[in-house]
This record gives sequence, structure tokens and C-alpha cells, in this order.
Amino acid sequence: MTERLQNIDHIGVAVTDLDEARKIFVDILGLEFIEEKTVPDRGVKIAFLETGNTKVELLEGIGENSPVSRFIEKNGPGIHHLCFEVEDISRVMKEIAAEGLQLIDKEPRTGAEGKMVAFLHPKSTSRVLIELIEK
Repeated sequence: MTERLQNIDHIGVAVTDLDEARKIFVDILGLEFIEEKTVPDRGVKIAFLETGNTKVELLEGIGENSPVSRFIEKNGPGIHHLCFEVEDISRVMKEIAAEGLQLIDKEPRTGAEGKMVAFLHPKSTSRVLIELIEK
């Protein structure tokens, strides 16, 4: 474990059809369904799935202007982001910004699960969208 990033909290997977993806991940692959949420202000419907040691978030964009919809249009469905747990999100954001990583969020915000989150821009992280979530 590093001092900054800890366990992987979840892996976000962009999908075009949440119901169809849920059938694959739950009915066929056997992951445990936790809950489904719609977050209109973020333009996304999310199905939370449990694997035992981490979660999978299936993400379906709502509307053409949704970040997830734009991601799928550009890249197709697939892994959207990795989310790492951190102890103190504000401290970690300041430290990594000082070392040159580009933040999408200048301040932490409340995520879909009610915890504080922030995203790092993939331009500065080898084209991987990284989410930080405060434990």
C-alpha cells in the first residue's frame, strides 16, 4: 500500500445498456447486485455490483451531453475509470497537483455513494481516468 492511494474501491465500466450489462455481470458472471441509482445532475445511471473485495460500477449515460455518453461515443463501451480509496482527499489532491498531475475537480465533491470524490484528468495519468474517494 502506498501512503496516498490505498485499495481499489471500484472499477467504473461504461455501458450502452445498463439492463443488458447487468444481465451479463450479475446473471452470467455472478457478481452481487447492490443497488441502482440515477444521478440526473451527473447524467448517469449506475448499477453497483459487489465482487467480494472491490465493486464494479456499471455506468450508462443519460443524454448525449453526459460525460459517460461522450466517453462511449469517443471510445466505445469499456473500462471508464479506476477509483482508489484515500484517507484525506484534500491533502492527496494538493500533493498530486503540486507534483504536476491535472485535477478535473478543484475541490472534492459528493459522489454517488455519498462520499467525497475527485477525478484526475487522464491527460496527466497515462490516459486513465482516476477517481479518488475518501474512506
